[in-house]
Amino acid sequence: MITVVGWDGSELSAKAVDRLHEARLVVGPDAILGQLKLTASTAADRTLLETLDDHLEHGEGPAVVVAEGDPGFFGVVRTLRAHGLKPDVLPAMSLVTRAFACAGLNWEDALVVAPSGPHQLNRAVNACRAHPKVALLVAPGVGPGDIARELAPTTPRALIVCEDLGGPDERVTHSRMGEATTRPWKDPDVVLIIDPLHQPKESSWVAGAQPGPAEWALPFQSRIPAEVRAFILAKLGPRLGDLVWDVGAGAGEIAVECARLGAAVMAVEREEEACAKLRANVLAHGVKVALTRGQAPPALEPLPDPDAVFVGGGGPDVVVACAARGPRSLVCALNKVEQVSAVLERLREQGYRGEGTQILASKLIVNPDGSHRLSASDPVFVVHATPAHTA
Repeated sequence: MITVVGWDGSELSAKAVDRLHEARLVVGPDAILGQLKLTASTAADRTLLETLDDHLEHGEGPAVVVAEGDPGFFGVVRTLRAHGLKPDVLPAMSLVTRAFACAGLNWEDALVVAPSGPHQLNRAVNACRAHPKVALLVAPGVGPGDIARELAPTTPRALIVCEDLGGPDERVTHSRMGEATTRPWKDPDVVLIIDPLHQPKESSWVAGAQPGPAEWALPFQSRIPAEVRAFILAKLGPRLGDLVWDVGAGAGEIAVECARLGAAVMAVEREEEACAKLRANVLAHGVKVALTRGQAPPALEPLPDPDAVFVGGGGPDVVVACAARGPRSLVCALNKVEQVSAVLERLREQGYRGEGTQILASKLIVNPDGSHRLSASDPVFVVHATPAHTA
């Protein structure tokens, strides 16, 4: 029998104490095992599965795995069950629960991210860009300084760093982003990343990430018809954890739609009048979009690498500059069929496989006598490209 015991620094339950006394093997972090009075053999959790397999093979009696907080929440229970083991679980208070309690904050509206290492840092950061309240479970290479460096300067946030939760050196620090990148942190467990300017419109009925929008392709007065925007969104596939560029963003119709679908969005636009309309649309729809006023390609250089890109203007040179940053999806809208072949050729040179589609939508119009007719909009040519090596 395997029992998983959660430990949060408080006194263990009688059942947990009994299981530890009965155990012939206890596996867990050295820092926790050192604080428990154990008579059983112990092993570090870095060899967890190998140690348990060996123990079970020899039929040496009950085993206990000790873990921080609630081991069923981004914890060891998932690892054991994936290995074919079905443990009894005796949880303690989770690190996230304790972190929000220490900060005096409610957290039913918080997003919880648990990157397994630096290779998932970008996705965690993009979730922080898009969501006003995020709890980050710290992992090697993904800590307070790493998050703050990636967010600055486009996404100002307040950081609450929780160290050694439940331990003798428990500390909760409200930190500015600049401070978080320079000061040493001792054993951080959870970082709360908060947008202090966010004002929730209403209480949600669901915890964590919110439901998606009820409608795509909003009725903007737009240079890009709603039917074309729906197709563009389908090809971009914006989602939580993604970073989307909207280059030549105009009034931000695509940027706003992508943000409503949960992605982090950065818009680039050179015209001040268009920038003003974009800001107004962002405020009207209550989303987060980081706006850079400038001319592409130069304005793209300081931006973090995107997952998906929409190019609404700028020509083949801008498309090439975007493709050079390696997005998984690149979409552009063109007004003339002659532009399509040139863009596809430049994309092939960058290692992308593209296809073009003409979209011509006709709206139903009611005549004065009550009859109906069709009114056609101008055709739009949409190019969608993905890296050739993934096709």
